[in-house]
Amino acid sequence: MTLTGFSQTATIRGVILNENNLPIVDVNIKANGLGTKTNSNGFYILEIPSNIGVSIEFTHLSYKKIVSTFNLKNGEAFEFNPVMKTSLEQISTVIINSTRRKEVEGIVTLQPEVIRKIPGANAGVENLLLTLPGVSNNNELSTQYSVRGGNYDENLVYVNDIEVYRPFLIRSGQQEGLSFVNTDLVQNVDFSAGGFQAKYGDKLSSVLDITYKTPYQFEVNADLSLLGGSVSLENISKDSKFTSIIGARYRDNSLLVNAKETETNFNPTFADIQAYLTYKFTNKFHLSFLGNASINKYNYQPQTRQTNFGTLTDPIALLVFYEGQEKDQYQTYFGAFKGTYFANDNLTLKLITSTYHTTEEEYFDILAQYSLGEVNTNIGDEDIGEVEFSEGIGSQLNHGRNDLDALITNIEHKGDFKIDDNRIEWSVKYTHEDIRDRLVEWEVIDSAGFSIRPPKTEPTNQQPYAPYSGPLEPYQNIRATNNTQINRIQAYAQWSKRATLGNNDVWYNAGVRVHNWSVKGDGISSSNQTVFSPRAQFAIKPNWEKDMLFRVASGLYYQPPFYRELRDATGTVQPNVKAQKSFHLVLGNDYSFKMWDRPFKLTSEIYYKNLTDVNPYTIENVRIRYSANNNAKAYAYGLDMRLNGEFVPGTESWFSFGYLKTEENIDNQGYIARPTDQRLKFAALFQDYVPNVPNLKMYLNLVYNTGVPGGSPSYADPYVYQNRLPDYKRADFGLQWVLVDDKKQFNRGWKKPFKELSFGFEIFNMFDVQNSITNTWVRDVYSKQQYAIPNYLTPRVFNVRTTMKF
Repeated sequence: MTLTGFSQTATIRGVILNENNLPIVDVNIKANGLGTKTNSNGFYILEIPSNIGVSIEFTHLSYKKIVSTFNLKNGEAFEFNPVMKTSLEQISTVIINSTRRKEVEGIVTLQPEVIRKIPGANAGVENLLLTLPGVSNNNELSTQYSVRGGNYDENLVYVNDIEVYRPFLIRSGQQEGLSFVNTDLVQNVDFSAGGFQAKYGDKLSSVLDITYKTPYQFEVNADLSLLGGSVSLENISKDSKFTSIIGARYRDNSLLVNAKETETNFNPTFADIQAYLTYKFTNKFHLSFLGNASINKYNYQPQTRQTNFGTLTDPIALLVFYEGQEKDQYQTYFGAFKGTYFANDNLTLKLITSTYHTTEEEYFDILAQYSLGEVNTNIGDEDIGEVEFSEGIGSQLNHGRNDLDALITNIEHKGDFKIDDNRIEWSVKYTHEDIRDRLVEWEVIDSAGFSIRPPKTEPTNQQPYAPYSGPLEPYQNIRATNNTQINRIQAYAQWSKRATLGNNDVWYNAGVRVHNWSVKGDGISSSNQTVFSPRAQFAIKPNWEKDMLFRVASGLYYQPPFYRELRDATGTVQPNVKAQKSFHLVLGNDYSFKMWDRPFKLTSEIYYKNLTDVNPYTIENVRIRYSANNNAKAYAYGLDMRLNGEFVPGTESWFSFGYLKTEENIDNQGYIARPTDQRLKFAALFQDYVPNVPNLKMYLNLVYNTGVPGGSPSYADPYVYQNRLPDYKRADFGLQWVLVDDKKQFNRGWKKPFKELSFGFEIFNMFDVQNSITNTWVRDVYSKQQYAIPNYLTPRVFNVRTTMKF
């Protein structure tokens, strides 16, 4: 147990083992006159002052003393697991300054405790990412995000070196359910918004690198709210060789969906269970298993809807009466083994195998009968806001029977070799993707009993004024069955070095990736392509009085097509689609300083991307449809800034600003805004507590995004329709009353079993802003006019929450 606490502190924790990989009990740990001891599992935890060098001694009568020096930022939790030896001489002092380990690589590190506390309709890692500059999402029900002008498919996600995937058929945020990443299991979160190293895979935009915990003691965590709950269990064997962490989650979006303007019978079930297990056969060989099973069921039966739109002088209302329902189901199973061999202190070898299997069903038959009417605007009238009479009527029947079965298998070897100040990393990976897909979707539109023909068809339908004798066709009709196999071979090699240049500290990184893939399948002509991706980074910390770090990163980034990018608007697979190509140039600066005698950091990055062989796409809610044709070029440039620090002593908060411009040129028709052209971004994450009542904590999550081009029908010509959706504005607020934590323990009474216990109250969309992400298009057969009716997202919603640890 830590013997002291400072107003500005960091935490050192870990497990101390001997040469036989067994825990050592009663190791004395001292720092500046403060101290603690290891328990029966060899575990220790110690608080030290932050932002200064602190020497810590590890001593035991049977082992040689270890002395290490640490310099950690305020609130940082650092894991240090030394091995104490009996026969070797005392090791030399180790200087660790963790604040620079990731900064030189342009990586943002997020603290897990902040991730678990910050309120949001979809709380978790992705919720916190949206407070960073350059990261955007205009749908709070979705965990997907776009980064610096890229789309949702351009982001890499790793958990403990293993790439993870998301479902394919998701079309709206309320269908999504749970993110793969279980925040209860997270130990470390690293994020890069561009210019990342060759060791990360072939995507165009970003990398999210998650590390799950290595348990050091038995522990149970639980989190319950009106949106669902989660529970996790951590354990370690008596000999410390076997560790396990298991988490189960359940989520129910009814609280949010039922608050929207469409009255529904909504019965969702989103649940998963994850496990991360590690067994240390010897101190040289460890074997880990990461497993996930997820079952998502979405049963949606809309009933009625009224949406008021138009102007104050000419208000119009859309009344909709629904029949039918939607039943979707997504079942995913993921398993991965990772064997790690520590050949010596300088050489680490890994072998990783993983299998991902998803079966997805999307079935719907929904008839929407609508009318457009004038709204009563007489103030004082008891019927104000009600529809007085209808101007136009019509109906839409949407049918879907979509099935997808995907099996993805990977095997990869990774190596890491250190020699002096040099580090060499390499990998070879083979991937097999087997995807079976059936797509059946059609839409029939009827106005006053007359079927509307598909767009861009001749002759023009003149109903009801002139009869049409041709065959009736659905307004939209897509039918396709595909059985596709994709084989990939990927490899990378990279070199890193720390050095000095005069009196300045510098860091170099250079590497190259190669990616070969082949596509084949039933009725598909085979294709084979290869790309090379060189990348480099350079960072320098000048020997100045001011604490400055400068970075530059550049490279060619390719994104070989995944199955979704090969399938065109008609559902046909186009095997010869090329990899999209992007040249990145990123210039960055970190300025660390003290304000109010507390630590702060201002991070600034300017970036430019030049994209060729672009595969154009449309976005409807969160569903992306590609043209499967490399007939465009594009660019993106912008500025990202973030100021983070202790605006309130002992808590980290930050303010973000982002400017982005991205345009594309399709078939040389000229440059127009891309669907992700999120021009301005402001965000803030603020934590506070009541000075006289420090156990009452406050969390505020603010996001403002300017509108993106969108809301048009999927068949619309983007060169004709360049209207923008309204700006996205959202504020989520949380209050937490902490009854038990590591500084406030109880030896008796009902609070004794708890290590942590808190109760919270949350307000989502605190100012009740009407945000919209898509439009519903309805047609008036008499006036020949189409109306774009906004589909509003969630209004103000209240939630209660409790968290506990045993």
